[in-house]
Amino acid sequence: MELPEDPMMLFSLVNMKLRDYYHSLDELCHDMGVDKEQLVKKLSDAGFEYSPENNKFW
Repeated sequence: MELPEDPMMLFSLVNMKLRDYYHSLDELCHDMGVDKEQLVKKLSDAGFEYSPENNKFW
């Protein structure tokens, strides 16, 4: 699956996947073949930070 380029759409999709299907960001990235560092940077540049305790970006 190709991830959206738009940061807000990406934020929404990743959080939905984390909530409904994955127990961690590492699991999501591995399963979807996504580079974790690039994903975190893209969302960080948009003002979002990943919380492992809550398993979501905010």
